[in-house]
This record gives sequence, C-alpha cells and structure tokens, in this order.
Amino acid sequence: MITLRPFRRAVALAACAFAVSYSVAALADDMSGFATAAYVRGLRTAEMMHKIDTDGDGTVSREEWVAYQEKVYAMLDKKNTGMVDAKAFISPSGGDLGGFATGGYARGLRTAEMMHKIDTDGDGTVSKDEYIAYQTKIFDMMDTSTTHKGKLGKEEMLATGGANTAH
Repeated sequence: MITLRPFRRAVALAACAFAVSYSVAALADDMSGFATAAYVRGLRTAEMMHKIDTDGDGTVSREEWVAYQEKVYAMLDKKNTGMVDAKAFISPSGGDLGGFATGGYARGLRTAEMMHKIDTDGDGTVSKDEYIAYQTKIFDMMDTSTTHKGKLGKEEMLATGGANTAH
C-alpha cells in the first residue's frame, strides 16, 4: 500500500510558504497603495531613520515615530490652528522642514496626492488627528518584525517593497 503522508506534508509546507510570501507581497502592495512611491522613497532611508531614532539605539520605536510626526505636523501647521489647508500642506514655504526632514521626505510628503490620502474626511484640510492616524498606520505597515514588535529596525525601515529602487 502506498502512503500519501509525505506528499501531503510537502503540499502543506508549500502552501504555507506561498501564504507567507503572498502576505509579504500584499503588505508591500498595501503600502504602495496607501502612500505614494515618492513618499516611501523619501521615508525609507538611513538618514530619515537616524533623524527619527532620537535615542540612538538603531531602531525607531512607536513613541519616537509619533513624536517625530507630531513635530512635522507642527511645522506644517504654522498658524497652530490644528488644521492644515492645501496651500500650507503643499507649499514648500508653508512650513520649513529643512534640517528636520530630508529633502526627499519633505518633497514626497508635500504633494496633493499625499494630502488627499491623509485627508480622510475629504474636507480639504488635514487635521492633526488625521495626520497622526495616517502616520501611525504607516508605522504599523512597516512594523513586520516578530522579534522586536513596536520598533522598526533597519530591515523594516529600509525595506522598499520595490518602491525604493534608486539610491
């Protein structure tokens, strides 16, 4: 009598491997649909990681990420109203990010397309809550490690999902 157990086990393992690779690819697709390629390229650099990693431990914690994004929002919201309109969001002079963010990150963020993605209620402005919720979702999409959940190491921060092909 021929047994099919080894064959079934091989099929099951192949199915698991496919599911894992599919979920990683789906995550990359989610990120590319959620943010523009220019934003992802500007964000996923060693220089940006260094700017956000304020304690210098080589990882970006959720707390460091949110603190950084709150500072970016404060720079965009020069009038301190809690709302940033399109003119202030998109204009390079509408909040100086120079020195605090890389040029690639600032250019990738400050586009009409990114504003539209962040402006979830569609009112033509980006509130602080919308901005921080969006950036927290970006962190969650990048936080794929099982060994240090809640922190982005180089492998997560610099992963590209195919969007960061030119350096």
